[in-house]
Amino acid sequence: METLHSFKGYGKMDPADDHAFRHKTRRRIILIGVSTFLLLVIITTVATVLVINKRNNTDEPSSNQSPISTSSSIKAICSVTLYPDSCYASLSAAFVNSSAIDTDPATLFNLSLSVASRALSNISLFLSKLDIPAADKRLRAAVLDCRELIDDAVDRFNESAAVLAGTKPGEKILSESKIGDLKTWLSSTIADQETCLDGFEGTTGGFREKLKAAMANSTQLASNSLAIVSSIIAKLHFPINRKLLATEGQRRILAAVNTSANVTVAQDGTGSVKTVQAAVDLVPKGNLSPFVIYIKAGEYNEAVVIDKNKWNIVIVGDGMDKTIITSNKNFIDGTPTFSTATFAVTGRNFIAKDIGFKNTAGAEKHQAVALRSGSDRSIFYRCSFDAFQDTLYAHSNRQFYRDCQVTGTVDFIFGDAVVVFQNCKILPRQPLANQANTITAQGKKDPNENTGISIQGCTIGPYDAVTRPTFLGRPWKNYSTTVIMKSEIGSVVDPAGWLAWLPGVVPPDTINYAEYENTGPGAGVAGRVRWVGYRPAIGVDEASKYSVASFLDGEEWIPEAGVEYEPNL
Repeated sequence: METLHSFKGYGKMDPADDHAFRHKTRRRIILIGVSTFLLLVIITTVATVLVINKRNNTDEPSSNQSPISTSSSIKAICSVTLYPDSCYASLSAAFVNSSAIDTDPATLFNLSLSVASRALSNISLFLSKLDIPAADKRLRAAVLDCRELIDDAVDRFNESAAVLAGTKPGEKILSESKIGDLKTWLSSTIADQETCLDGFEGTTGGFREKLKAAMANSTQLASNSLAIVSSIIAKLHFPINRKLLATEGQRRILAAVNTSANVTVAQDGTGSVKTVQAAVDLVPKGNLSPFVIYIKAGEYNEAVVIDKNKWNIVIVGDGMDKTIITSNKNFIDGTPTFSTATFAVTGRNFIAKDIGFKNTAGAEKHQAVALRSGSDRSIFYRCSFDAFQDTLYAHSNRQFYRDCQVTGTVDFIFGDAVVVFQNCKILPRQPLANQANTITAQGKKDPNENTGISIQGCTIGPYDAVTRPTFLGRPWKNYSTTVIMKSEIGSVVDPAGWLAWLPGVVPPDTINYAEYENTGPGAGVAGRVRWVGYRPAIGVDEASKYSVASFLDGEEWIPEAGVEYEPNL
């Protein structure tokens, strides 16, 4: 029997990990402060070292490059990472075994991508050798999910390497947009690995511990690559072509979809196919132009998967309360949270309009996802998401929700994406008698990730008669980031506002929670929690960092869909 003080969600922080993290927090805060002061010095040092090395390389053949200069360049790059020892060891070995002729930041960053990708491939090999009992369906399902996630992470490393390959020799200049891509994709590789590990929660046989040990190298190397691009590459490159405005043709994607659908779905046989999945299966792999699927009104009882190879899909229904996709997969019946989604999308540039996504498993089945998105640059417009615990899984990459409705109980908006909710209705509902409602649970694990949940101009109020305590969110991971801005907060929200993940344990100071100019009876901050990582009233400059334009780089891709949005505050 759970109580309010023992309810938990997907991927509950391991107590031993939490204790170890807290033991190091004070020292880390000091180091972070010192590192912030020294970062400019480090970047200047990197540039100086590179100038000296290039001068040496000009004076003599590249094959005679000084080992000392190589070592100093690698140490300078690695000094900004969380794991400098593994960074230095891996890059030194990779440089020796490569055909690289210099140690400029782009070369070393590219090598870091290569070694991290190889380490991830080793995880796939490790998973294939696990001796899983045939009768343990939950464990077997966790392994399948993990394989998918690791495969996705490898693809993200390959995409990142391709960005660098597009630069001319000696130019080494990336646009701010490309820097944003790199930060997003590398952040997603960290989310993928963390989700893989979380999927083994509650399994037996010690497999989670074995996997965690096996993943230690790959998680560190992924973190190193992210730190290099965030702290060095982004600082040494010059922003060009900040905005890539959409053409008028691109703006008509949603303006004419009903008359130009590639496939029509209808249960009564009046369309091309009768199921949504059948329509998705018709989309060509790597499709480069909008592929429109029109779904007529009706309730479609099926679990739909749009995998990473299905790009630029646009699905349009007859209204969020008329065209509904529903299923009842859930954690209690043996499905890992990642795979409980009624609708799961990973393929890039996905758009949904006027659709309802629903999971009918009910509160007693605990984790039961209505929608999971890992699609980069995905848009959900006038859509509804209806379930109880873990309704909307904003898993990874960049996502935008406009004029949507989200209903749920425990952690019902969660994940590690870069996500903005704008002009949405967020509706906590009555949970189990021993539960409290928590609207958000953000999963940022690494300080260099660019992820977080931004709720702007939304309305937060009860879906039904809610008698249990309701909170704006709780920090799922150590760097959890959630900001609520200019929203109407109803009295359903507890005056404390936020809830600790572990009962009675103050969250680490490294979380980033904030509110800005909210209104309504639940918006008062006088009774809010007093955590170091929570700020009850940030300024306009800080709040602007979480707008569509700044946080999502949304002006570069949202106009293509023709969706109404507010770029700034």
